[in-house]
Amino acid sequence: MGIKKETSRRNFLKGSVAIAGASVAGAASANSADPLITDVQDWASITGVGVDETPYGLPISFEKDVVRRNVEWLTASPISSINFTPIHALDGTITPQGCAFERHHSGAIELRKEDYRLMINGLVDKPLIFTYSDLERFPRENHVYFCECAANTGMEWAGAQLNGAQFTHGMIHNMEYTGVPLRTLLNEAGLSAAGDLKDKWVYVEGADASSNGRSIPMEKALDDVLVAFKANGEALRMEHGYPVRLVVPGWEGNMWVKWLRRIEVSDAAVESREETSKYTDVYEDGTARKWTWVMDAKSVITSPSPQMPINHSKGPMVISGLAWSGHGKITRVDVSRDGGITWETARLGKQGDTKALTRFYLDTEWDGNAMLLQSRAMDETGYVQPTKQQLREMRGENSVYHNNCIQTWFVDENGVVENVEVS
Repeated sequence: MGIKKETSRRNFLKGSVAIAGASVAGAASANSADPLITDVQDWASITGVGVDETPYGLPISFEKDVVRRNVEWLTASPISSINFTPIHALDGTITPQGCAFERHHSGAIELRKEDYRLMINGLVDKPLIFTYSDLERFPRENHVYFCECAANTGMEWAGAQLNGAQFTHGMIHNMEYTGVPLRTLLNEAGLSAAGDLKDKWVYVEGADASSNGRSIPMEKALDDVLVAFKANGEALRMEHGYPVRLVVPGWEGNMWVKWLRRIEVSDAAVESREETSKYTDVYEDGTARKWTWVMDAKSVITSPSPQMPINHSKGPMVISGLAWSGHGKITRVDVSRDGGITWETARLGKQGDTKALTRFYLDTEWDGNAMLLQSRAMDETGYVQPTKQQLREMRGENSVYHNNCIQTWFVDENGVVENVEVS
């Protein structure tokens, strides 16, 4: 089996790899306690930190490496760039706001709640302007959704490029959002002026200098779109659109407009920069695939991965990762240890969430041999996550967006993990 392997950027690993066979997971065992150890540790003999020193809890210093990271050469300036979620170091599904990925077109802005205004105009009976306090008076809802940048995994179209799950798949986060359904606010402004809503659109726009704006078909706007002002129970962070952002479940992150300031009802899409020259998928012949809003089913193994190598000897091991689909619920995830030749069905950590991250686990054993790790997600529509070659056959290599291919990690006999391709 041939493998393409990332070392600096794009080098090739030739030859074949011995693949570990599947085996039944054994019971993990802890090291035996040493009865001769009698030392009393500091934490058991002195007082600790008082509550007056922790008005807002921060991660302990031992976890200082669990942070967002950027890739300097991806963009010309950090003002218009990406900070990647450390998905390799997290478990469960909820992403803490402090390490949830951020993407900006002109930098994150500071906008006070007291200065916030949201306008609804266009084809409505009564154009309205809402303050932040106005929004808090409407009935609110809580939902957990993933937000994924359309460019997530975008550098991998041309080969194995970035060595780490944080960098290949870290343009994603999954949080519990609190807010008001967009349909509630549209109805408050009176949609009757728009007449037949079948072919109507809403144009949403942000308050930052880039004036990022996207067109959303009315059917989606009246379905599950949320005008959110809380995430994971607290106020949005500045980099996530404080004080108010849009949540567009299952659809690409650029449509989740931050610092939301205007919603215009119209009878046609605006065709803004972000939905014409950007966020469209260019085919091999130069034509573009338009209106590619939904993020298809996708998954990645986060441990082991390049930033989470195997640090133990042979024996019990948990292979873990994340799966998601913009079409609904994840129903199954399979894991391969031989580059897709054979598959084992993983255990889903929590089931039932729609358009949200699902954690999967394969409780197994490692025999010390090399592996080619892959995961393959399936959603409730029956869609099966494709290989990178299948995507290339359909769309070529000119695209940046919507790469939901199966990812391959090469694990060597020492537990070191690298980003590779199999062919």
